Amino acid sequence: MQPSIFRPGLFDGTTTFITGGGTGIGLAIARELRMLGGSVVLGSRKTEHLETGRAALLKIDAPGKVEIHPCNIRDEASMSDAVDFALKQCGRIDFLVNNGGGQFPAPALSMSWKGWHAVIETNLTGTFFMSKIVAERAMGPGGGGAIVSIIAQMWNGFPMMVHTGAARAGVDNLTKTLALEWSPLGIRVNAVAPGAITSSGLETYPDAFKAEMRDTPRHIVAGRRGTVRGVAAATLYLLSPAAGFVTGTTLRIDGGETLFGNATGGRLKEMMTPKIPPEYD
Repeated sequence: MQPSIFRPGLFDGTTTFITGGGTGIGLAIARELRMLGGSVVLGSRKTEHLETGRAALLKIDAPGKVEIHPCNIRDEASMSDAVDFALKQCGRIDFLVNNGGGQFPAPALSMSWKGWHAVIETNLTGTFFMSKIVAERAMGPGGGGAIVSIIAQMWNGFPMMVHTGAARAGVDNLTKTLALEWSPLGIRVNAVAPGAITSSGLETYPDAFKAEMRDTPRHIVAGRRGTVRGVAAATLYLLSPAAGFVTGTTLRIDGGETLFGNATGGRLKEMMTPKIPPEYD
């Protein structure tokens, strides 16, 4: 495993709760934090992801704790239980990373009521209430902290992803609002907006959509896709003391993709399909 670019021990004595922490970007963030001395609590609605994530983190020789707990960010009671567990096991929550989320590709005209609300509740409503619970129970009483939400490159529209585009734009504004309201509590609130990133999450999409996403480097100034480790590094910067004067900001980690427009380029019609997953129909 490559060493972290950050100073050893940077997160000694801290605890970070990461939703969606068992795989992909969430696990990459947890790895960096653990290498730098921090304790991490992983939350996910999928127990198997939590177990495999914890096993991977325990291979790193570090002093911090690695805790896991089921956490469904569409269920307020589940989020509440997970936060209470983290406080009981670790005694504090210094940082929250809102990485949990989900979506599926579908044209706007074929979007169902159920599918729309499922994604909005997960990506927007869940992000707000997870932040609220942690602010109320841990960061406010504890004298402050930092929250980073992982959103997406949706600045010039998000064809085939109207639900998550709206939700992620909502989190961008939520970030600004919470930064203003919670500054007196010593809480900094920021977000990271990844562009085309090579991660395990890409495999959950239909073949046509995956093919388009794999071809996106032609729209990226940097000439390549990003990595989960690059997103993790940006997130740790925003959590760290180096970003002590940064709040209400969304950091774009997209290799300059937004300079060219949205990621679908000229092949939108090839991606269009009236079908959506049956569980959202």
